[in-house]
Amino acid sequence: MTRPAPSDTNSATANSATATTSIAGPSAPILTFRDGELFRDGAPHRVLSGSIHYFRVHPDLWRDRLERLAALGLNTVDTYIAWNFHQRSPGPADFSGWRDLERFIALAGELGFDVIVRPGPYICAEWDNGGLPSWLTGVPGLRPRSSDDRYMTAVEEWFDELIPRLAALQASRGGPVVAVQLENEFGSYGDDAGYLLRLRDALVDRGVTELLYTADGPTELMLDGGTLPDVLATATFGSRAREAAELLRSRRDGEPFLCAEYWNGWFDHWGERHHVREPGGSVGVIDEILAVGGSVSIYMAHGGTNFGLWSGANHDGRVLQPTVTSYDSDAPVSEHGAITGKGRMLRQRLEAFTGVVPPAIPEARAVLAARRLPTAPGAALLPALRAVGGHEASVTVAPASFEELGLDAGLVLYEATPILPRGTSTLSMRGLHDRAQVWVDGRFAGVVDTVSAQSGLEVTGKGERVSLEILVENQGRINYGPLLGQGKGILGVVQIDRRIVHGWRSRPLPLAEWSAAELEAAVAVAAGETADGVEQVEPGDAGFVTAMFEVETAADTFLALPGFAKGFVWVNDFLLGRYWEIGPQVTLYVPAPVLRAGVNMVTVLELERSGDELELRAAPELGPEEEYIESFD
Repeated sequence: MTRPAPSDTNSATANSATATTSIAGPSAPILTFRDGELFRDGAPHRVLSGSIHYFRVHPDLWRDRLERLAALGLNTVDTYIAWNFHQRSPGPADFSGWRDLERFIALAGELGFDVIVRPGPYICAEWDNGGLPSWLTGVPGLRPRSSDDRYMTAVEEWFDELIPRLAALQASRGGPVVAVQLENEFGSYGDDAGYLLRLRDALVDRGVTELLYTADGPTELMLDGGTLPDVLATATFGSRAREAAELLRSRRDGEPFLCAEYWNGWFDHWGERHHVREPGGSVGVIDEILAVGGSVSIYMAHGGTNFGLWSGANHDGRVLQPTVTSYDSDAPVSEHGAITGKGRMLRQRLEAFTGVVPPAIPEARAVLAARRLPTAPGAALLPALRAVGGHEASVTVAPASFEELGLDAGLVLYEATPILPRGTSTLSMRGLHDRAQVWVDGRFAGVVDTVSAQSGLEVTGKGERVSLEILVENQGRINYGPLLGQGKGILGVVQIDRRIVHGWRSRPLPLAEWSAAELEAAVAVAAGETADGVEQVEPGDAGFVTAMFEVETAADTFLALPGFAKGFVWVNDFLLGRYWEIGPQVTLYVPAPVLRAGVNMVTVLELERSGDELELRAAPELGPEEEYIESFD
């Protein structure tokens, strides 16, 4: 669709009120409000937005997904900005390639959308560490999401790079950006008004002139902590729109009602069911928002995928809850780009509400025919990881954390040589984050993890010194709540009964940072081509396996790993993500741009038990479903 002229923007969506006669000036915000009503360039307006995250969609598919959102009848898209996606390690931020945020925003504008940007710096989003860089939150004593000067200095340096790029794309300068969110649901976390004020000033001082707003849950507690008097207050919720509207209007006289996130679906944790929401009830809440005069942003309109190791985690106060690789979120546009039944119902309702016929629904994307792929064995897990360490091991008295090793995500292989007493002892770990596999003299001893809350295991010794190896997996950094920024690795001590084990080699394995050449070297080791003495994985054991397949033309596909237990999978040199037999997710989405005409390689690093074949399927399988509606009760 073409971008509408400012004076003609969705005036049909207003069911009120006399429009203001003022016209936005060159530096005035294009979105304004008065007497509880929202205006766009002087005309009554409803924001009909959908959330889409550029960092969860392959850049070659940005246009495809935005066109599908246009077919829903939306007039706006919004996106978070994930700081750690642009600055994984200290140094200049990266805005190239997949991280070319300006290209994504400009593309949305070309397709006729207004754009709302949500730069955080904290975003939650079920994204690793809530979008904050682990090199920052790992600073001892630093308090994220606060007016802590060390934190805010880093934020302001990041904003020095980011905000001028966004400011140049504002509507007042001819771009599509019409609003900017201040922080994200801060009232669910803290009450540091000084922090919010400093963030507001950081945005304004760097050129933000469009509408600023905060977003919080619709409770007194959350609104008390997350709002500022001179910044529009909006709500995030999944139900009971009328109650949310009444609460906001009772507190913020004269402000329009905007649901900044309407949760029409939900995300999944490993070991749970796939969360869905019945289309009629889901779209019905949007009807309710519009009926009370509100605007809405649908979270998610298209969820996408937590490719690589970017999925975050929650913590319920007892155990870690890692988020799956898929971020389908039961959205109107599915993970692989299909307009769902929910999406078609939404399209009909929005067309009836606005009187504007949306663009035609694009054709379904091509999908490869289903096939089975026999696997070739590589090296056994421990020999392979010893051989492809990637970074030099750190030698310390205590185990080194991921942060001390400068490692954001992946694995660490810890090695020590303690004396193991005669008979049976208990090996335990204090401060384990998140999952440890243990070997004694090369023999697998068991798993200790924070998902099942198992903290130790029994080992048997002969009163002799042994080789103790512990492989620790970071299963995703916590993205919400008071444990945000928690470190990874073994943060405390390893004990044999009451005795602490000292003297460790900590070998970082930066899976997410492996280049194509490093992955190729790892595969070569797995195939036994360069590593003398590296034993090959036995059928059914842990380690590297590979599979090859050939295609004439690249198309989408869905990868299943029957018989495999837990691990990581690459397609060509692209880290697709994590898999785990506990589900609910069964298949991993493989977008067409990851493939190439000709021969393609799948590389699997299996941590527990390998199967003997992989499957390319013609449709996704995200697991047994469960109806889910999030509430603040």
